Amino acid sequence: MIKIPWIIINIMPLLGLLLAFILIILLLNERRAPSSTIAWLLAIIFLPYISVPLYIIFGGRKMKHMIKKKENLKKIDNSINLSNHKNHEKLSSMYNNLFPVRYNNDVKVLETGEKAFEYLINLIKNAKKNIYITTFILGKDETGEYLINTLIEKIKEGLEVCLLLDALGSMNISKKFLSDYKKAGGKYAFFMPMIHIPFRGRANLRNHRKIVIIDNKTAIVGGMNIAKEFLGNSDYQKRWLDLSLAVEGPIVYDLYHVFYSDWKFASHKDLSYPADDLFSKEENDEIPLHLIPSGPDVVGDTLHDTIITAIFEAKKRIWIVTPYFIPDDMLIKALCIASARNVDVRLIIPLASNHKLADIVRKNYLIQLQDAQIKIYNYKPGMIHAKILIIDETYSIIGSANMDIRSLFLNYEIALFIYSKKILNQLENWISEISKNCNIGVKKSNFIFGFFERILRLLAPLL
Repeated sequence: MIKIPWIIINIMPLLGLLLAFILIILLLNERRAPSSTIAWLLAIIFLPYISVPLYIIFGGRKMKHMIKKKENLKKIDNSINLSNHKNHEKLSSMYNNLFPVRYNNDVKVLETGEKAFEYLINLIKNAKKNIYITTFILGKDETGEYLINTLIEKIKEGLEVCLLLDALGSMNISKKFLSDYKKAGGKYAFFMPMIHIPFRGRANLRNHRKIVIIDNKTAIVGGMNIAKEFLGNSDYQKRWLDLSLAVEGPIVYDLYHVFYSDWKFASHKDLSYPADDLFSKEENDEIPLHLIPSGPDVVGDTLHDTIITAIFEAKKRIWIVTPYFIPDDMLIKALCIASARNVDVRLIIPLASNHKLADIVRKNYLIQLQDAQIKIYNYKPGMIHAKILIIDETYSIIGSANMDIRSLFLNYEIALFIYSKKILNQLENWISEISKNCNIGVKKSNFIFGFFERILRLLAPLL
């Protein structure tokens, strides 16, 4: 018979209770949404042996000690290639003044993973000076391998190549996978490594931004990661439905500064080519763009507040495409109020996403929206990973953020506001086409499953 030391039997439970009590006090003193506070309290009280370690690892949102480690994004000089467009002055000041509305940009919609991959590889092959890439997921597959091999060829030509990966999203990427890339002279860094003592909440702050910058003149932004599920050659049958943007013009200047901040934090090194050295000031198409970053390196919950403002100001329509839908109370209330104002509110989501628990949790929210006369479109053929928001006939938003609490309050994200009727029409047509392959409506669960879904909704802020 195995004898358990008396200290484990008598002292450890008391220490566990003391730690839980301390965490509850810290939790109550944090500036959190009430729903998030309640979720953590319930978890710590009823599942202490699981929740206490999770809280220590993942910690709170926007912790001060982590904010100090990564400097806030800095306000950019508004004088660079700006036109005097009165109609966008309000839009610029309404959301934030970190970056101004940029004019004279070119925008190309990359409607599929195949088009995005072809465009990306061509950009890399034609690069002359530098290639900067940040992605949440780098696949250890044919897409990831093809990218690395293509980058190695450019490194041999003398280009500066920097690859920034999130430590959680790309946790399967090893030093061995990147050994040839590093040996050739390629630079890489992992954003907030998972193995860190003390943990101090580091695991909860993920870099979910996706940015590719070529020669500081052309960029790709959106929601696509660099893995075969998202983009690649046309022979992969299970590719997700996704969408990205290729942009040229002054907006690349702002994207560079976001990448530079993230790269310097993760690698502790500067880039060889400052944005001012390569930045193109040539006149392009008249497409105003506004970059809205969010995360612990931005004061406040910028993207969340921007979206709430846009929803409240919408007059005709709000079309949302998102892979995951776990909103906070304010977001879902804003959508319901918009519907009551006779705004055409539509939510397009995958019938079944790749995260089953998220699908179960979203059900109660979807029922609430449906009861408010909001149309729910369930995409049947497969997974949708695109993130799109269309407001009236005024502007559209594309970026890295999902419509969930993690993206809107925790992750480092970016969103691009596009004030272009031309691009808006392209996105509208894209949404209309995929809507043809959707079931409309959500079937209510029976009493038992409905009760279970409402219980899980209490824990939604933890997902």
